[in-house]
Amino acid sequence: MEKSRVYFTKDISPDGLKKAYDALGVQLKGKIGVKVSTGEAGSKGYLKANLIGSFVKELNGTILECNTAYPGKRCNYEDHIKVAEEHGFTSFADVDIMDKDGEVKIPVSNGKHLKYDIIGKNFDNYDSYINLAHGKGHAMGGFGANLKNQSIGIASRNGKAYIHSCGQSENPNECWSCKYEQKDFIESMAVAAKAVSDYAASKNKQIVYITIMNALSVDCDCDCNQGDPVMNDLGIVASLDPVANDQAFIDMVWASTDKNSHLLRERVDRQVGRHITEYAEEIGLGTTKYELVDLDK
Repeated sequence: MEKSRVYFTKDISPDGLKKAYDALGVQLKGKIGVKVSTGEAGSKGYLKANLIGSFVKELNGTILECNTAYPGKRCNYEDHIKVAEEHGFTSFADVDIMDKDGEVKIPVSNGKHLKYDIIGKNFDNYDSYINLAHGKGHAMGGFGANLKNQSIGIASRNGKAYIHSCGQSENPNECWSCKYEQKDFIESMAVAAKAVSDYAASKNKQIVYITIMNALSVDCDCDCNQGDPVMNDLGIVASLDPVANDQAFIDMVWASTDKNSHLLRERVDRQVGRHITEYAEEIGLGTTKYELVDLDK
């Protein structure tokens, strides 16, 4: 497989975000959905309105999310939309909690762990998508960026339970007690991410991928007690290939000489996190080989 292109800027600002998007050279069609994490109540690392708001507004985009499998402030529509409002997302765009009105089962092309994927019903209401991820650590996945944002992030509440249990249960009350190997969970996320990509492609809908690498905590934005950043901000990466984009993020974390950057690397490896790009490449979602295009030069 040929190398994918990943565009990079150190400029974490509305202008930098637009520069990264423009470098992709795409014209997204129709109604645009922008998948972000709205962040759990009490978290602090989620992408802020003053960074992404003007970008989303210019595209007339709608913020896309789904309810969480874990019990918290985002496991039902009423509480979730309140958190989205408190975190500023409703100040610049409509917010669609995609599983508010139900869910849809979509096929997977590799049934090793999952027989299908379950996504929010309203995913079908959009013509194009921007997977706008916040790069950071994650207690269960090791790290979260575009692949996690597309798998767990687009899955409905029941779909999240199904991925977290590696296909054993769709019940959010049961999935946490299911037994599985950590590697199987990582692979389940990769399979679900590919299912979404294939499903969109089957309907001639494009997804583009952007990860903002700031507020680099070892914890996810889904953590209500999210820790402080452990290393300096890195920048923004954008690609048409989610595997290459995640790989670029991980490579930059591994290349960092920041004093406490080892804490993020340790979190990733403790959860076998780097396996997600390896497995996603293996099942044909993208490639870990990329050309990094520095937009600041």
